[in-house]
Amino acid sequence: MRQLPLGVRLRADALFDSYAPGPNGEALAALRGEGRAPLWLWGAQGTGKTHLLQAACAARGAGAAYFPLDRAAALPPDALQGFEGSALVCLDDADQVAGDPDWERALFRLFNEAAEHGTRLVFAARAAPRAVDWRLPDLASRATACVVYQVRELDDADRAAALKLHAARRGLDLPAETADYLLRRLPRDLKSLIAVLDALDEASLSAQRRLTVPFIREILERCADRAP
Repeated sequence: MRQLPLGVRLRADALFDSYAPGPNGEALAALRGEGRAPLWLWGAQGTGKTHLLQAACAARGAGAAYFPLDRAAALPPDALQGFEGSALVCLDDADQVAGDPDWERALFRLFNEAAEHGTRLVFAARAAPRAVDWRLPDLASRATACVVYQVRELDDADRAAALKLHAARRGLDLPAETADYLLRRLPRDLKSLIAVLDALDEASLSAQRRLTVPFIREILERCADRAP
């Protein structure tokens, strides 16, 4: 059973096999490898950083821990205690706690304890470690020593491949023209596209219709008509 702090859940679909790497193949290979060096993944929102961290935890199984450090999670710094001996600790939105002295000290301790126990640390953030406004110099030094990968946005061809991959895992056949239509009409970030695809899947099951362009157009127009 994976180690998770209270109230944290991993997405069932966040797996390496459901990730379309596009230009991020090197970062994916590093996560799937057996190296022990701490990794730092950074990139814009919606580039799949959370998916990668949760997939790493799912692949590791027992002994992996995942911590979302954004303010909404409301995790206290001492939530990290007891996980320093885990095989893998993934910390999402790590830049969100920069400037918080208690959190910075907790992360610094985790770096030291992970090195002692051979624990692999993986961080995700919206900025590279050198661009984060750390207040604790020793923590800044540890963070900048990580192996750093920028997680880049997918182009349209890779977004279409990601949609088809997600659809296939749900048992859906997503025609190329349908994927192209979604990319032209919907927000560009993959998280939004997949959320809409999941909703369309439910609608297609309810209506017993395939995910054709006319059907999707009908559903989207119906939603637009209901909007205030």
